[in-house]
Amino acid sequence: MFVDEGKLVRLIGRTTLSLGTVALLGVGLVPAASAAPTPPPPQAVASSNDWRIDPVAGGYRITLRLDQPVPLRDALPMLSVDGRTVGVARESADRRSVSLVSKDPAVLRARNVRLVWSGDPTGGAKRSKAAAGPTDADWLKAKMGPTLADDPGAKGKYQVETAEYDLGDEAVYLPGLKHKSELRGKVYSPRGATGPRPLVVFLHGRHQVCYGGNENGPFPDQPWPCTGEWKPIPSFRGYDGPAEALASHGYQVVSISANAVNAWDADAYDAGAQARAELVLDHLDLWKKWSTVGGAPFGTRFVGKVDLRNVGLMGHSRGGEGVARAAVLNADRGGRYGIRAVLPLAPTDFARATVPGVAMSVVLPYCDGDVSDLQGQKFYDDTRYSVTGDNAPRSTVTVLGANHNFFNTEWTPGQSVAPSNDDWWEEGAESPCGPKYAGRLSAKEQQAVGTAYVAGFFRLQLGHEKQLLPLLDSSNAQAASAGRAVVRVVAQAPAADRRDLSKLDKPLPAGAVSGKAKATVCSSDCVQTEDQSQLPHWVTSWFAEKTPTLPVTKLSWTGKNGVLRIPVAAGQRDVRRYAALTFRAAPDAAGAPRTDLSVRVVDGHGRAASVPASTLGDALVRMPGSGNGVPKHLLRTVRVPIASLKGIDLRDVRAVELRTDRVASGSVLLSDLSFSRPGVGTSAPAVLLPKLSASSVKVQEGDTGTRNVDFTVALSRPSIRPVTVYAETNGDLGTVVGAVARQVVFKPGQTRQKITVPIKANTRDSADMHFSLVLSAPHDGLLDEPFGHGLVVDDDPTPTLTIGAATAKEGSTLLEFPLTLSAASDQFVSVQGELNDGTAVLGKDFRTFDEEPPSRSFYGYLEPGKTTGVIQVRLVDDKVKEPTETFTARITEAMGADVKLPLTVTGTITDND
Repeated sequence: MFVDEGKLVRLIGRTTLSLGTVALLGVGLVPAASAAPTPPPPQAVASSNDWRIDPVAGGYRITLRLDQPVPLRDALPMLSVDGRTVGVARESADRRSVSLVSKDPAVLRARNVRLVWSGDPTGGAKRSKAAAGPTDADWLKAKMGPTLADDPGAKGKYQVETAEYDLGDEAVYLPGLKHKSELRGKVYSPRGATGPRPLVVFLHGRHQVCYGGNENGPFPDQPWPCTGEWKPIPSFRGYDGPAEALASHGYQVVSISANAVNAWDADAYDAGAQARAELVLDHLDLWKKWSTVGGAPFGTRFVGKVDLRNVGLMGHSRGGEGVARAAVLNADRGGRYGIRAVLPLAPTDFARATVPGVAMSVVLPYCDGDVSDLQGQKFYDDTRYSVTGDNAPRSTVTVLGANHNFFNTEWTPGQSVAPSNDDWWEEGAESPCGPKYAGRLSAKEQQAVGTAYVAGFFRLQLGHEKQLLPLLDSSNAQAASAGRAVVRVVAQAPAADRRDLSKLDKPLPAGAVSGKAKATVCSSDCVQTEDQSQLPHWVTSWFAEKTPTLPVTKLSWTGKNGVLRIPVAAGQRDVRRYAALTFRAAPDAAGAPRTDLSVRVVDGHGRAASVPASTLGDALVRMPGSGNGVPKHLLRTVRVPIASLKGIDLRDVRAVELRTDRVASGSVLLSDLSFSRPGVGTSAPAVLLPKLSASSVKVQEGDTGTRNVDFTVALSRPSIRPVTVYAETNGDLGTVVGAVARQVVFKPGQTRQKITVPIKANTRDSADMHFSLVLSAPHDGLLDEPFGHGLVVDDDPTPTLTIGAATAKEGSTLLEFPLTLSAASDQFVSVQGELNDGTAVLGKDFRTFDEEPPSRSFYGYLEPGKTTGVIQVRLVDDKVKEPTETFTARITEAMGADVKLPLTVTGTITDND
């Protein structure tokens, strides 16, 4: 993410709009020649001098005009009305206006419209000064784990050589983008290393594309390539730390540029995930050539030096979603490359994809001010049990005091060549994320943490350097180079190294809970807060809004005799081979900020070992902060070492109990109870999974009734076990396309399912309707074509517009030229042109509105569903007796209706003196 230094654009309302310059997305309004400020026509439902709300088919279009282009961020632009977020907005071509359609009639009472961002706290309402949280002191003195003997952030034995390649700004066409992209990268190589080496590819996120030009000047016709005085921002050069650490230990690393994707992805159907994945695979194609037969610009330098059977991908921000998609796309295409490890760094997750089969670690910066809801947490939640028997490990790494930008030096003030900023928005010393807070990491401290965990993950997974397992197995071992950073890891061991007792995602059987305790399953209703940025597990996703989020068990109690008991099945009771008993937990946001439980393990003789959860870590201590997006309510690991279970027979464990004997009353969220041991597992492209695809459909709208159109969700081959996926319609559905959301279940042997979407016909002219059927969160399947594209073709004739002459008395304030439509339309019909003097003179006898100097430009429109409208001209009552006067209105532009242009009509002013 990029915002000009000193111009942090988070709450944007300090903007100007004039009807002479506004271009509303999708409603056919045309810019007029004059930029003079003109009040909106009275037909607008609500308006200000920088925003307006207009009736459209299916709701109300909210449009905000900005005095600077919308910044390129990884999060999604949204609009809030009176402090309440109403939806995701689309950008205009020049990025100076954003617009959406809301069906909520409450927007008619709007007093304020602002640009906010997906995941921002409070929907854009005024932020109060953050208060200290009740647990801040706990986290400032948080316990650190043991220090690893092998520091993954330290340099290895190899000297590092760097080189760059640049095959041009438009070297490859990306079908997922419908534009050409650059092929540019920075290479880090271990000098003197022999034989093929694992390859790690880095992909940066969504950032400004060009710098050095006039940001407030005319917007370039094409946002990429950079032209004239504009220069490309080298975001791909911002990861020297982890790249050099890896290369010094014998790994080949390449960091690639994705400026073209950032420039064009506002119009991509999936926000650019597919395009980023294609770009990664295009670079791997280059490396296949360079490592086998060689070629320009490297000649034979890398022949035999790169092992494409052992590949890792790191993606920052939207790059995180891109590399996740690249791993799946590679498997869809037969596993051409051995992508075995994926690290999404502060990622977006707009479509609830899963990444089965490959090792994955998701890095979550606690003070992320861009993707501030930490939505990448759902990569872990959705993938962890998505495939039966998946033997790849996965983890989340939460870094307190870290923001979004500083992992990339080219996004960091004082280090970047282009302007950059701290993406966290608060300044005070009370905020756990403000730059003055004791726990906030400096840029260099944060980059050291990033280096340690990025390099450590790939060395572990690609190089099987098992001495690094404690870094990522939830035992919270520390890398010396990470310094004072407080890091908390949640890990799921490979299936072969794990014995699951209960995911705690379904109602427990009768008798499982006793005493003064109760257990209920909850999901998006687990935590009651108006601020969704605090809910990484349960925040809704843009393309998969209806797909259910993580279900967990809420255990509540009012006495010290409560017990939640999970039995261990026969044949599963010998746990000697495991290292720990673990589960995920968090204190209920509505309860005390600190709580406790006893973890009790019972053997076949009735003997028990009990350990207080509070002695095992801080999972039951609320995370830091109070208001303005924090604390984050994140499940963390309670880890009970098997060695601590003294006095019981580990060959015959019969039950695990969670007892409420530590605190008289409380409430906690619980998930994923299992025995496990650390392991690197077996990671490989999931080529054996059946692939899920949604078809595309095109249908004529029709004139009467409701017709059904059928999408097909197809499985590439029959499966021996059930395969499930969620499917829902997405987009600006208007009144034509019905909203559909359901889980699709393929029984063994089935390969096709039908999703029926109702299409409501009408006889009014409208725009063609584009929408999507989105597949998300599959189980035992792989997403191949997760977006089905729907098109409803309007088949109604364009109405004819008639514009008449007008007459009014001088004292009547307004003269109105009548607009008459031959038939009602579902689109805005608008006209514009210029007023010309006759015997009546602009400024003396008439004017558009109250702008100075008076503007000759005029504008008029008809609302959807209306057949009449007006062009209004204000009359000047001069108190002077004079003859009848005339002027003309020359209409030069019209949208949404047929009319022969140019057309001139006469306005007649009769005297009233």
